[in-house]
Amino acid sequence: MTDLCQGPNPDVHEPRLAVPAGATDTHFHLFGPQARYPYAAGREYTPPDATAQDARRVFDALGVQRCVIIQPSVYGTDNRCTLEQGAAIGLPMRAIVVTPRDVSDAELDDMDELGARGVRFTLAHAGALDPADIEFYADRMKELGWHLQFMVKPHQLVELEERLARLSCSIVIDHMTMVKPAEGLQQPAFQALLRLLKAGHTWVKFTGAYRLSEQPPYYGDLAPFARTLVTARPDRIVWGSDWPHVAFKGQMPNTTDLLDLLGEWASDATLRKRILVDNPAVLYGF
Repeated sequence: MTDLCQGPNPDVHEPRLAVPAGATDTHFHLFGPQARYPYAAGREYTPPDATAQDARRVFDALGVQRCVIIQPSVYGTDNRCTLEQGAAIGLPMRAIVVTPRDVSDAELDDMDELGARGVRFTLAHAGALDPADIEFYADRMKELGWHLQFMVKPHQLVELEERLARLSCSIVIDHMTMVKPAEGLQQPAFQALLRLLKAGHTWVKFTGAYRLSEQPPYYGDLAPFARTLVTARPDRIVWGSDWPHVAFKGQMPNTTDLLDLLGEWASDATLRKRILVDNPAVLYGF
């Protein structure tokens, strides 16, 4: 059994940032209770409980009014916690799920009714869907009006770029593809991300800065990457807290800092509204 992760920093407070009405957290997870929602064998981490009530307290403190819950790798293709507990938050909710290859059209329709809007390929961790099936899933997503979301390491994005560029549905890349700040803007993975973003069917999540940066908040080494992405396609960027910050071995980030970070990366209030409100409304159908 894997060791229990540390819990999130409980100090969540009102941001310095002026948070617009309809602000959306497009990337967070819920966990537990484990007796009701057992974790998959072979998982890489074991999280502490992070409940719908806990998430609602975070969102209320931040001024978040819409949310997108993401199926974590520890649940495999069992989406019950994501869909059931996501709904219990009591805010307008969408979900990204993980489904087996043989999932029926009826099951997908049921999940669509519950708020699902995409399927996640978590290739950076164990237990992911088979990358050989990406095109198969993309064609099914197109029929539903869903998208595919990818958590990939830099070398994986480079290897997959040509395939992703040809997919029949939109795609979303988590955590700015986990770029390595020390390797600069010309690193192959970031240039691949830029090409995909500029082509128009790719969205990028401003998430997980604390996982990527080698500096303390506000993660100054990531600013050139974020600003380059915003300049390239301001209509294809969304923000997420990545709460409760599982499987992170460093000092836990303050979740409020992660929202205030947008003030460093997108200094214009109109642009921040686009990232927090307008873009998620388009991508997730709020």
